[in-house]
Amino acid sequence: MMNTMTKRLTAVALATTLAVSLAGCSHWSKRDRNTAIGAGVGAVGGHVLTNGSGVGTLGGAAVGGIIGHQVSK
Repeated sequence: MMNTMTKRLTAVALATTLAVSLAGCSHWSKRDRNTAIGAGVGAVGGHVLTNGSGVGTLGGAAVGGIIGHQVSK
């Protein structure tokens, strides 16, 4: 089982990776950026809320991506 410190470090690593990855996407449309940001935030949220479950992380990414895509309409 993952302890609390490992979970926090994993969430921080995911968020940092997302931020660095998005820095190279300046040519994307606003909708594309919102979708990617939503997916990243959702993945981190899903990971934290489900105690590191892969299914929870993917589910959070999917939901976050959909919400991010809809926000820019």
